[in-house]
Amino acid sequence: MRREDYRMDRDAALRLLERAPYVHMASTDGEGRPVLRALHAVVCDGWLCFHGAPVGEKCSVLGREAVFSAEEVIAEVPSYWSDPVLACPATTLYLSAHVRGVVDEITVPETRARVLQALMGRFQPEGGHAPVDVADPRYTKQVAGLLVAGVRLDALDGKGKLAQNRTPPKIVALVENLWSRGRDGDARAAALVMRANATVPRPARFVGPEGVALEPAFEDDALPDVCALLRDTYWHAGRSPDADLADAHRASAAWVGARDEHGAVIASARAVSDGVRYAYVADVVVHPAWRGRGVGAAVMTLLLDHPRVRRVSRVELATRDAMAFYAAMGFVETGRAANGAYERVTMALRRG
Repeated sequence: MRREDYRMDRDAALRLLERAPYVHMASTDGEGRPVLRALHAVVCDGWLCFHGAPVGEKCSVLGREAVFSAEEVIAEVPSYWSDPVLACPATTLYLSAHVRGVVDEITVPETRARVLQALMGRFQPEGGHAPVDVADPRYTKQVAGLLVAGVRLDALDGKGKLAQNRTPPKIVALVENLWSRGRDGDARAAALVMRANATVPRPARFVGPEGVALEPAFEDDALPDVCALLRDTYWHAGRSPDADLADAHRASAAWVGARDEHGAVIASARAVSDGVRYAYVADVVVHPAWRGRGVGAAVMTLLLDHPRVRRVSRVELATRDAMAFYAAMGFVETGRAANGAYERVTMALRRG
């Protein structure tokens, strides 16, 4: 298998570096001995940067070539998915990014301050401190006294090992197995495998009406479209800013949807769930141009079959005007209550 088949585009590799909780650095010291460290690092001004010991103390990798890497395990694939009896290689699906270059000290005070502030923002996003600013006399010693170093991102590369070496039937089987197994992260793994093998026909469960692509797991790249769909809905209009909507979707146990042939998001639905006894469905939305064409039903069917929802004995939701839609899926009305300008109808789906 040629490396090119696994290559990630630069933007994807950069996003992996940006979200990695730490990076590995491999280099050698002045005597040629290997150096391997785990570092907190941040992308800033076209560099991958870190801070170290106080200026003046020995830093064995300054001026030397180093490789920095970040990895993310997507899913473990057992051998019995390939052969139910005989031992054969188990494997791991993963993403990785690495950058190679000479480690240089960053000496410009303004840049040093930006790096230190970026590190604070990365690892203490809630704030709780005065911003690091070179003009702030409280930070003069810190900005001048800490080693700030990094490597330019000129030689940035990435690898996504997502079953690109398998035949189409085996890729389809892998996606089905991931969805059926349903461990934490398996729905996302199924989505990433399908994205990495876009020319392979999708399993039937992930194909909606008129060839719409049903997504078993959305990620941040879907948020702008999803927020735009929800912004003017009756249950969100004038209430939730996009940042809150984004946080709610990221925190949901299940978040599925649909894309059209151009990749635009045309539907979305999410659920909070304990995975066993209770789930609550929220933010079910379909683009106006796609309503009445079966997309909403397909997305809801997928959500109810999501690994974090399929075992749940009671699924609840609330609506103003879609009672017949949900009743067709087995939901029954459980109550009504005034909710501002409209009546809120609660419904439940009981299983087992």
